[in-house]
Order: sequence, then C-alpha cells, then structure tokens
Amino acid sequence: MTRYDVVTVGAGFAGLSAAVALARHGARVLVLEARGRLGGRATAFPDRETSELVDNGQHVLLGCYRDTLAFLREIGAEDNIRVQPSLAVTMIDRDGVKSRLDCSFLPPPLNFVAGIFDWDALGWPDRLSLLRMATPIRIARRAIEGRSSRLAASPGETVENWLIRNGQTPRICEMLWDPLALAALNQSPRHAAAPVFARVLGEMFGPEPRSASLILPTRPLHLMYAEPARQYIEARGGEVRCGQPAVITLSGGRVSSVRCGVEEWKPDTVVSAVPWFALSDLFVGDTDGLRPVLTNARAVAACPIVTVNLWFDRPVMDEPFVGLPGRAMQWVFDKRQVFGDSSAHLSLVSSGAADQVGRPNADLIEDARAEIQAALPVAREAVLTKASVVREPRATFSLAPGQPRRPSTRTEVTGLLLAGDWVDTGLPATIESAVRSGHMAADAARGS
Repeated sequence: MTRYDVVTVGAGFAGLSAAVALARHGARVLVLEARGRLGGRATAFPDRETSELVDNGQHVLLGCYRDTLAFLREIGAEDNIRVQPSLAVTMIDRDGVKSRLDCSFLPPPLNFVAGIFDWDALGWPDRLSLLRMATPIRIARRAIEGRSSRLAASPGETVENWLIRNGQTPRICEMLWDPLALAALNQSPRHAAAPVFARVLGEMFGPEPRSASLILPTRPLHLMYAEPARQYIEARGGEVRCGQPAVITLSGGRVSSVRCGVEEWKPDTVVSAVPWFALSDLFVGDTDGLRPVLTNARAVAACPIVTVNLWFDRPVMDEPFVGLPGRAMQWVFDKRQVFGDSSAHLSLVSSGAADQVGRPNADLIEDARAEIQAALPVAREAVLTKASVVREPRATFSLAPGQPRRPSTRTEVTGLLLAGDWVDTGLPATIESAVRSGHMAADAARGS
C-alpha cells in the first residue's frame, strides 16, 4: 500500500491548491475526486452536438486574487489567463446605449474616481454619489490590512440597504454596484449581506494598480488550472484520481482512515475540500466531533447560476466581454479568445439566477437571444446555429443575513481539515476564497 502524508478529497480549486502547496513543501499527496473530471464547480465538458468544450459557467478573476495568481504561477499556468492593465469594461444599458468605464488614468484609488467621473453613462448626481463610498471602502481596506476593527457594514444589513444608506443613486447602482455585487456574490443585492461585499470592494480598490482588473481564462477551465495542477502534484510523487468517491472514517475523535473502493489509507492529515452540500455524505463512524459543522452545512441555502451558450454563423462582438446591466443575463462573453477567431460562440451569464434556473431551456435561449439582439444590433443579422443551457443550481452558498456560520479550517477532529470556498475566508464564494482556503488548510497541515 502506497503511503501518503496527506489525502485531499475534492479536486476543485480548493483541493488542488491545498495539494499543490503541500507538494511544494515535500509532502506526498493523494487527491481523490468523485467526478470523472477535475475542477469541481469550475470545470469544462464537451458539448454533445458541437464537441466544443463548454465551461460549466463563465468564471472571472480579479487582479486582487493574490492567492489564485500565486497558485497559477506555481503550477506554470500564468499563460492561461489574460489580465487587464486596469479596470475597463463596456456596458450596454437597457436602452441599448453603449458606454465604457475606463480606470486607467491615475494611480489607485484616484484612477477609479477619475474613471467614474469620466463615464458618460452617469449623470453628475450619480458621479458625485460615488464620493460617499470613499469612507466605507477605506474602512474595509483598513480592516483587511489589520489596522482597524471598525465595521464597514452592519452584519444584518443587505447590500441594497447599505448602498442606499451611503447615498448611492439608482442609476449608479444599476450600472455599477448591482452588476459588481451579482458577479461577486451570486446573489441579488436585495438579499446578500453587505459586510462581504464591503470586503470585496476593500480588496478591489487597494493600493495595487491592477487590483480591480478583470482576468479571463484563455483556455477551458479544467485545462486552465486543473490539469496543470495534476501534473505538478504527480511530478512530486503525489497522485490525482478521478471517478473515485471517497469515504472518511472517524473514530475516537480522529480520522481513522480514508477508503476509496477496495483501497484504504491512514494518512497523517485529511483535507476535505468538497462543497458544503456534499460534506455529510463524506463521513462514517463517530461524527460527534463534527456535529455542529455538519448541522450548519445541511442548513446552508444555495444560489444558482445559469449560463446560456449561443453559437452564431458569424462573430457578433468586437471585445471579449460586455456588461448588460438591468437584464436577466448580466454579462456576455465572446469565447474567441479561448477557441480562436473562427468561433462565434457567446456565453451569457445570469448570476443570482433563482428566477431563471427552473425555466425551460427554450425560453432561456429565446430570452438570451432577444437580449443580445437588443444590445448588439449586428446580432440581428446573424443566424443562431446552436444553443445550450448550463445550470448550476448549487453554484454558491447564500450570503443572506441569518445564514449559518461558516466553519474554520481546523476542526475538532484530529487529523481533519476543511477547505472550500464556503470555509470562513471573509470572502464570498469565489475562486479566490477557494484557493485561500486551500492554502490555509496546507498551512494548518504543516503546523504553520
């Protein structure tokens, strides 16, 4: 029987980043993934009709994702992303008016203020209202840096109420804050808690020029990071297995073993990197030490994402992505930077899609096409040749006030650590939260 120092269960961003960090420091790691492909909730699969690889949802990174960028550098995957020099995004409002927010003028945070004041989508009352956000963002930034314990937002306050309390106009909310909150939190500003959004803004609008820059993958997700991570781990004596459901046996307040099929291991440490909704099915035996964590995990509400993929007979966009504020589909991405200039494949994303996830495919596709044709007149001349819908009903956990407390990395069970975007990193359910949790678990396993 092969001896492993650490077994990681789950091969998404959290599990793979934990395994990579441990392998870097000389640990022999086994990664077990129940699904037949790597990547967890950030993966890709072949479309049945076109055979083109389709992401299970468009994932966007930010320049402030320091742990994610360090992880990609470590596994040699830096070339699989495209980083903006600074925040710049084209928006097309509900009236079809196109405008561009460009924050490339000055060093931060003046670049953001200058970009907003130069953005012709906003009137002067909207632009001036931004100045009232300076104090809460500064408070959030100081908390991140450990220089203050003051709260930027009340724990029971929603994002919508927080923005109203800070004097934000309906127009700047529709064009800026709501799309940003939906993208970061995957939940309507009417329901999501404000403190986590304040933390996101504190991270984005920090001292680094690229902190607020958008970063897009240039390869399908599993090839962007999961396969390079596998190669890194296996080159250092570890192993990554797919299609291998695991069971962790607990006994006497500690991890007794990890079983996968007929094989069994007794590692020093086990990292559970499965989503909150899969946690209860992972353990057998004496689970008393995990009872509060398991109880909370079962009570966590989920938030869906719906992605509609449209293939046209010709390209209809001239930039990688466009924001569509005020619509059911808030963003559209041109996949040519992933599949080459011959592709005419668009991905339209609906975050916080509780009202969309249960609708028939045909209705979602028709609405997505109508929204594209309203926003991009050139699309009215193109022929839709193929369409598909991807649903992730449990894409992220809810951030609504009153949700169960998120767990820490360390548990009351000796030898068991938790990782995953739902672990208490202070961030919403983002790739960065997943990777930070993986690094936290690796540090804990090493006794750091």
